[in-house]
Amino acid sequence: MSLTGLTVEQIRADVADCLGEDPADIPVDENLVDHGLDSVRIMTLLERWRRDHAVDASFVDLAEKPAVDAWATLLGVAAS
Repeated sequence: MSLTGLTVEQIRADVADCLGEDPADIPVDENLVDHGLDSVRIMTLLERWRRDHAVDASFVDLAEKPAVDAWATLLGVAAS
């Protein structure tokens, strides 16, 4: 568990929710843009995590490396 309360599983589930996919279909180590994630959805995720988990990240931080494992590292989420 991280200081923000986010987990890799939660990040993956939130991404899946934004994309209308099953979390099992969201890879943790692949570029999420290749799976349909766009800038609007990244902002939606970021706002959700800021509101619900008090994350301190910027859009640019997330957009530079759009992968669940990269975001987990950026957000201080421990590997599961």
